[in-house]
Amino acid sequence: MDMVPPANSYVGPPVMKHLIALSAALALTAAPAFAETCQYTKQKTAHQVEAELVKGEWTKMDIVDTAAEAGQFETLLAAATAAGLVDALKGDGPLTVFAPTDEAFAALPDGTVETLLLPENKDQLAGILKLHVIAGSKVTSDQLAGQTLTVDTLNGEVAIDGTNGVMVNDATVVKADIMASNGVIHVIDKVLLPSS
Repeated sequence: MDMVPPANSYVGPPVMKHLIALSAALALTAAPAFAETCQYTKQKTAHQVEAELVKGEWTKMDIVDTAAEAGQFETLLAAATAAGLVDALKGDGPLTVFAPTDEAFAALPDGTVETLLLPENKDQLAGILKLHVIAGSKVTSDQLAGQTLTVDTLNGEVAIDGTNGVMVNDATVVKADIMASNGVIHVIDKVLLPSS
């Protein structure tokens, strides 16, 4: 059975033109307000993203992944793996890590790194690496500025001098405040060694 529209439902060309013109006028009137809303939303989002990135709130990578992406901590990551500390560094934190660069490890006496990476030296290696980690807090450079203090790490104390840049024992922080999801990394130019 064919459906026949009622006689008064026909919309002829003049009425159709009027409806199209009315729709176009409404769209043009609403467009600037809609565009302004979208632009405001984009600007607001950009400001929020910037603020949250500064605070590290949008950082999804943990300390290990952040260090791996940086590309200058291959020896540190190999040492953390050999010492069985990767899971701890990927944990919830918060952690503050003073991370020696590959160059810092290379500056150790010849054969030191290779010897430390041997399975029989796992505990000694873990002790060295733990000296680079403060657990339970995310210490940023602005908290250290102008301060001289002694801080507990996972393996003893380190002296921090923030009066002229930041020094940790005899190592200099060469790049500070690299935020990760579970803490913060400060890049240092020397490997910290336990005093014994």
